[in-house]
This record gives sequence, C-alpha cells and structure tokens, in this order.
Amino acid sequence: MKRLLVSSIGTVALVLAAAAVAVAAAPQSGSVLIRHEVAHCHAWSFNGGAIGATASGTVARNGTVTVKNNDVMSHKLYQLSGPKAVFTGSPNMAHMGASVKVTFPAAGVYVFGTKAGEDYMKGIKTVGADNVLRLKITVR
Repeated sequence: MKRLLVSSIGTVALVLAAAAVAVAAAPQSGSVLIRHEVAHCHAWSFNGGAIGATASGTVARNGTVTVKNNDVMSHKLYQLSGPKAVFTGSPNMAHMGASVKVTFPAAGVYVFGTKAGEDYMKGIKTVGADNVLRLKITVR
C-alpha cells in the first residue's frame, strides 16, 4: 500500500511538472506576414509557417504578435472574438511594409480578420475569388 501511494504521488508530480513546462513553453512573441498570392489574392502565415487563408499560433499571456503587410493592397486588421486585444500602432496597414503590434493581456482564444483595400500596384494579376483571412491566436 505504501509503495502504491508513493508511486501515485510520483505520477501526479510528473503530470503537474509536465503541465507547468507546457504552459511555460508558450513563446512571448510571434509574427504574422500578409503577402500577395496569384491564387486567391492574399494569404498569411504565423512565424514563417504554412501560407494560407487561415493561420494560427500560440503566445504567452501578455505576449505580442507583430502583423506585417507585404501584400500589394492595404489591410485593416480587426478582432472578431476573444478577450480584448491591445493594438500598438494603426491596425490600418495602408502600405506595403506597414505593421501593427498586438498584445494579449488575458489567456484565451483570439480571432482576427482583415479587410483588404484596393491594389496600390498596377498590373497585379490574381486567379480565383479573394481569400477571406482568419487568424487564431491561443494565449496561455
């Protein structure tokens, strides 16, 4: 019985330690890049991951994500759901290279979208309907 109790306590301690490491492993910051795509006009990626209409990532509580617009059209970043995020700089990224920093003060799931403007470069061709961009940031 003593051996079982010691073993159970050890197992619980390992599970709690693993959970603490998982929570601590969330990065403090991340980056999102919006870029032009021939197919469906624009897409984005989180921390250099897959490019697409949807992207997701994880940051720590009070962490930040910098969103940079490298598309040939303006993009206004807006929050769709989740706890209130804090924008530093203008979420209206009106030119190529513009960026905005988003801070996440509370744990939860934050969802963002963009409203694309008009192309500011002539001669850009695209195929298919424009993507509707969605970004999901999980904050631990």
